[in-house]
Amino acid sequence: MTPTHHPTAPDRPARPTHLIAVAGNSPGVGKSTLCRTLADWIRTTGATVDHFEEADILTRPAFRPVAEEFADGAHSVHPETLVAATRAYVTESRTAGTDVLVTDALLPFIPSLVAWGHDEPTIADVLRELATAVEPARVTVIYLHDDPATALRRAVDREGPAWATWYITKLATSPGTRSAVHDLPSAATHLHHEATLTSRLLATTPWNVLTVEVTNRDAHQTAQHVRRHLAAVLDVTA
Repeated sequence: MTPTHHPTAPDRPARPTHLIAVAGNSPGVGKSTLCRTLADWIRTTGATVDHFEEADILTRPAFRPVAEEFADGAHSVHPETLVAATRAYVTESRTAGTDVLVTDALLPFIPSLVAWGHDEPTIADVLRELATAVEPARVTVIYLHDDPATALRRAVDREGPAWATWYITKLATSPGTRSAVHDLPSAATHLHHEATLTSRLLATTPWNVLTVEVTNRDAHQTAQHVRRHLAAVLDVTA
């Protein structure tokens, strides 16, 4: 989706951008649906919005070094490459005058860092570097949480058996998860532990974090709940 931008005069400093990072503890929790809903809603307030979809990390110019490094054979990316790409993305967005960035499964990169074999202290260091890299943008992390086994079943029902095979293979061949994951039940166990780690790490950041339990909420109810929270943060009407 092509973002629209306010023109930025050369003598006008780039204003702070608000980055809304939607993440989740498992596939199937509704991240992409929520991102689309939030981006559409925020546009109705008159703000300019860039909706960074999950697959965009492979095509956006700022993240070209990430895509090239991942495709280089190791199927992993150095943390400093992620940090530099994130800094470039936020900087170019601010320069363009974009008011709000809505990102799907981008920041804070914890599932990828875990899969690539990084331990908790290393990931904590990466988050500190990311927090510096995105300044002075304001960051709100929307962390969707559901029972991993339930969410995985939902994802398989939606995407089909081939997706399940791909997902298990991805985790089973990644250095940080290969010893723990070999089927969907073990993937759910891994995701449960990863969610605990994610919550602990996010609590150390300066970002505004909203954890949303989606077990008893449908997509509309989840969006309404998040909109009420963001309305105050963005100073708009929900």
